[in-house]
Amino acid sequence: MNLYGSEKIRKMTSSIFQEVVDRKQAAVLKGKDVIDLSIGSPDFPPPSFVVDTLVEYSKDPERYGYTLKGISEFNEAVKYFYQQRYGVELDDENEVLQLMGSQDGLAHLATAIIDPGDYVLVPDPGYPIYEASVTIAGGLIHPMPLLAENKFLPKLNEIPENVLHKTKMMVLSYPGNPVTALADHSFFEEVIQFAKLHNILVVHDFAYSELIYDGNPQISFMSVPGAKEVGVEFNSLSKTFNMAGCRIGYVVGNRQVIDILASFKSHIDYGIFYPIQMAAVAALTSDYSFLQDQVRQYESRRDALVLGLRNSGWQVANSPATMFVWAKIPAGWKSRDFAFELIEQEGIAVVPGDAFGNQGEGYVRIAMVQPPERLTEAAERVNRFMLEHSL
Repeated sequence: MNLYGSEKIRKMTSSIFQEVVDRKQAAVLKGKDVIDLSIGSPDFPPPSFVVDTLVEYSKDPERYGYTLKGISEFNEAVKYFYQQRYGVELDDENEVLQLMGSQDGLAHLATAIIDPGDYVLVPDPGYPIYEASVTIAGGLIHPMPLLAENKFLPKLNEIPENVLHKTKMMVLSYPGNPVTALADHSFFEEVIQFAKLHNILVVHDFAYSELIYDGNPQISFMSVPGAKEVGVEFNSLSKTFNMAGCRIGYVVGNRQVIDILASFKSHIDYGIFYPIQMAAVAALTSDYSFLQDQVRQYESRRDALVLGLRNSGWQVANSPATMFVWAKIPAGWKSRDFAFELIEQEGIAVVPGDAFGNQGEGYVRIAMVQPPERLTEAAERVNRFMLEHSL
């Protein structure tokens, strides 16, 4: 047999993340103690009451059938969570849709909305699924550069008119991945007016909604007047409640978009395991003290990492949100060279910035998924690396 992938698959580049894994494993085989700061998966456990709920319902043999879609308790819990955390009122029947994780939903939305030849505006740098989902759907990408001099916000007025005439969707993420910047209320107001003017669907990825530091406000796109008219917002329990492996998330907002995506999903999945849904309900309707403690722990990690790196002479920017530091590398290096040399020489695994788009060149993404003392050790190894290379 002589088989090969579809034209859409052939357009997609190979995963840099797999190359990082391969190099990390090679370093381990050489006897290195690797400190893995590459993967964006929480190392904290879920709250104990979430685990207890999952175990309890898993013991019921009648809960092993198809759920087909989100149970009413889940939708009501999302409604409650959004009202309590962001001051947003949702219609749980028409403005909430359960997903098998927000990445799953983002990928499927593009297929459900985009036709071949439609443009989608995506952040550059941005999380890879934004671009990959459009490629799979047969759409066209127009990157929106996120630059430090503009606080990592796109300049909407620089998007060419000939592109806007064919644009159907725009993807944003604040706080984002890999860029950890925050957007304010006025920026979202600008986005809404822009979307109305050009008839563009706004898709906001809010996966790091509860990992915001230093007392900065948590601004849901849905909290801005007019947002439901033009957009939807994706979120999940992966980062907020450390339930990444459970694969459960949701999208809220514009009911027409929710209906289209729900119709698409009805053809391809049979719902999420009932006990996982009930564990999610327990998380979303808790007293949220867990979230406050988790933010303090991540802030402690960030402070240990950033201070340690600055002591090594690497003047990285302080991260206001997410589980990452988006660090500009020393002049004279390419992102991949810097990241791969760091793994090979010092056993520190980070992700080169160009994995997230052309504008990511010159940066690396560092995940705060180790205890503070381990992050301090990582910074000390970076110091050795800097001294060896006279950086």
